[in-house]
Amino acid sequence: MQANTHFKLGFIGGGNMATAMIIGLKHQQFDSQHIQVVELDADKRAQLTTSYQVNTTDQLSEIAQNDVIILAVKPQQLKTLAQSLAPLLKQQLVISIAAGIRIADLSRWLGDYTMIVRAMPNTPAQIQAGVTGVYATPQVTALQQQQATRILDAVGATVWLNQEAELDTVTAISGSGPAYVFYLIEALQEAAIKLGLSEAQAKQLSIATFQGASQLAATSTTPVETLRAQVTSKGGTTEQGLLSLETSKVKDAIFLAAQQAEKRAKIMGDELGKS
Repeated sequence: MQANTHFKLGFIGGGNMATAMIIGLKHQQFDSQHIQVVELDADKRAQLTTSYQVNTTDQLSEIAQNDVIILAVKPQQLKTLAQSLAPLLKQQLVISIAAGIRIADLSRWLGDYTMIVRAMPNTPAQIQAGVTGVYATPQVTALQQQQATRILDAVGATVWLNQEAELDTVTAISGSGPAYVFYLIEALQEAAIKLGLSEAQAKQLSIATFQGASQLAATSTTPVETLRAQVTSKGGTTEQGLLSLETSKVKDAIFLAAQQAEKRAKIMGDELGKS
């Protein structure tokens, strides 16, 4: 295996998440000539080559020359792909970013191959502001974990997990979480419009509020519950708003949403593993 800073990286699939990782790696000065993308769509191959100067091919057999192989295809396509990839594997690290596919099933499809990392990135990775939950099999070496971290850090923060089952919770929180945030922004925008602001004003105020509050929570050493309390003066406007949220049991609703998402992630894992 090559040094951590000079390994060769191959993507199978050139979609949005693969592109996001390529952009992030280029920002980190990763040599684009050490990146290869296997993509069947000729237009996508041309775009990737022109925009990011990476090597592209439509031949799966060429992926074997890489030290790390990222499976960036839809979950429903992974079984067929893995069975075709199995004869090409020797000591490469295989990283799967396919939602729901468990390592045991992927390993079986790969001919009982075990050097596998399973990762769950989220959509803000498209602007290098994501967070990725990651789990590695015991057979993955320390060097390979470093390589996986470098790749995934290119699109945001990386959280290594001790148990693969925790990825279902990661899916429910950070994987589905952006949709919850968009939902709340949407609700705040609608409230602003109903209270008399223009659509443009409502959008600007709502997005800036979420952005600023998130940045403050991320950079402050103060716990979020204390930050919330600091905004909430006794008898003031924020207190009245929060009382309404408490009466409506918004926290319970958010927990239920996460719980249902986690439950669905487990069901999907069962269904996709059987396919």
